[in-house]
Amino acid sequence: MCTIVHIWARLAASVLGAALVHGHAAAAEQRHTIRAAGLERHYTVHVPSNAEARASLPVVIMLHGGGGTGRGAARETGWAAKADESGFLAVFPDAMPPDPSRPGQFRLNPQLWNDGSDRFYRGQKAPDDMAFIEAMLEDLAARFPVDRRRVYATGFSNGASMSFRLGVELSHRIAAIAPVAGALWLDAPVLKQPVPMLYITGTADPLNLIEGGIPKLLNGAYDPVRAKAKPPVRDSIEKWARALGIPVVPRSTADANGVRTETYGPGTEVVYIAIEGMGHHWPGGRSLLPESVVGTWSGKLRATDVIWDFFRRHARAD
Repeated sequence: MCTIVHIWARLAASVLGAALVHGHAAAAEQRHTIRAAGLERHYTVHVPSNAEARASLPVVIMLHGGGGTGRGAARETGWAAKADESGFLAVFPDAMPPDPSRPGQFRLNPQLWNDGSDRFYRGQKAPDDMAFIEAMLEDLAARFPVDRRRVYATGFSNGASMSFRLGVELSHRIAAIAPVAGALWLDAPVLKQPVPMLYITGTADPLNLIEGGIPKLLNGAYDPVRAKAKPPVRDSIEKWARALGIPVVPRSTADANGVRTETYGPGTEVVYIAIEGMGHHWPGGRSLLPESVVGTWSGKLRATDVIWDFFRRHARAD
């Protein structure tokens, strides 16, 4: 019997490996196009180098900031290297620009997520980004052996706000979220299922003001994309805690090397990390904008490592 079991295991692994090599993992980075809500949408997926050795693959969705792209977010954050190291699919979807008839352009036609803030699509129909992400997840599951219990969402700035929205509206599919320097715009969110949350930001971020207010670039330029006043960062943390039914006062705090960590509970895990003096950057990543515009970069913490350590502790129960 043991011999038969071993033969079957080797055969199953061989079939999976062949499928990954010929259908999926022949290239480490793949670009895919799907249709969702009547629009052509795009995403890039980084397949880990050890994918053929795994029976199922967790998924980390990385949502770029306003005006960015999925590939830019990959360069900025290092999620592809982390995927190779830890064995998960790193997925980088692209938002839509306000004028989809023209290419996305950072200043004139920025790619923006419909994050629930009603900031970007005045007088026109907003893209159905929720339909896109759900269609993307189904497309991924058709292409790869996805571990549906371990699908995570993170994002930067406007992408962070979108990750909050995913956590609320896809709480039945998302195992945990990790917004970086964004806001939870939805009022009194209701989670059908609990979703753990890790939040990271800098205390000197001019575009994600700790105390809230209208963001302004450090060079004095008016930024119409972010003109709507943001709520204080703590409001987003407290709204998530209330949605989970846990106390809004942290149960523990820790300060080390200019990094303050607050942990909330008991119950579903919520963590809030504030990095002293950091501007609008992915912590420890490769900054795509100059400090003269978005504030001081910081290497006090590598957000990608910290977020993955958080994600790997959480899986959906069903």
